[in-house]
Amino acid sequence: MGSATRIARETAATSAIGEFSSDVVIGLSHPGQKELPSKYLYDEVGSALFDAICVLPEYGLSRAGMRLLQQYSGEVVDRLPGPVVVAELGSGSGQKTRWLLEALARRQRVNYYPIDISGSALFRCQQEIGQMDMVSILGFESAYLDGLQEVAARRKEGEHLLVLFLGSTIGNFDRPAADEFLRSIRRILRPGDALLLATDLVKPAFVMKVAYDDPAGVTAAFNKNLLGRINRELGADFDLAHFAHEARYDESERRVEMHLRSTAWQHVTIHKAGFQFHMREGETIWTESSHKYGAAEAIQMGERTGFRCAGQWIDAEWPFAQNLFFAN
Repeated sequence: MGSATRIARETAATSAIGEFSSDVVIGLSHPGQKELPSKYLYDEVGSALFDAICVLPEYGLSRAGMRLLQQYSGEVVDRLPGPVVVAELGSGSGQKTRWLLEALARRQRVNYYPIDISGSALFRCQQEIGQMDMVSILGFESAYLDGLQEVAARRKEGEHLLVLFLGSTIGNFDRPAADEFLRSIRRILRPGDALLLATDLVKPAFVMKVAYDDPAGVTAAFNKNLLGRINRELGADFDLAHFAHEARYDESERRVEMHLRSTAWQHVTIHKAGFQFHMREGETIWTESSHKYGAAEAIQMGERTGFRCAGQWIDAEWPFAQNLFFAN
């Protein structure tokens, strides 16, 4: 590795730690509900735990999304103009994307650009996809929109861009923020570019709650690992034994919330940030939201943010939709 490359990587790592530290301090300084951004759940340990969550019987989202891609990827590809390059926001291991890339590779050579803030996830994606015939892969370890800007700048004249947002991650945004995020994607795209957006649909509350609080405790470990990550990377002294995982369903907002509840009064120091705070017994840190949609609502969300719907496929076993949009 050249010295310039090494310095650039060290600078990027220092910047990422600085942003992490700043976001943690801001979130834990809220005078009311303490919060931590859900994107920080996905370090190397968190990504591995999430992969385990995806195979749990209670968590039907991932299997529903994969079933739809397995069954309908051919139909999706048939509706796309050609040629296309593929950018995936939050690719994870890339396993769920394989069906779509295989369908697309039957008609053209595919340039696939996974975008993820987790370097370990991109490594697993390279292992999953890297040996596919007719598919070239180049990952971007960056925030979604930054990575998408880079991919858009690489496209050649006459190429369309297909953006994949497959993990129902749009549900992590509240509804106004989800609209703004889709508008931000639309501003990067050209008319005729496509977005395949996954949305988890509303279902009985008890089904949704157990999907985020499985009896085996895998989701609890995933949630608590966020505090473990702060301990490891920022020199904090969270005692994970004094936190309990909670999943709540807010009926009015149609969202599942993940919280970490303090089981005792405790004082915490985050040494690298020079920050101290305390938590009362029963007080929580809100770590993630997952908003659920109606099928028609998902289409309307796309249409009011600059897209037109070209297809919607809904899983029969677990209410979940893949929505194909084209940029107006």
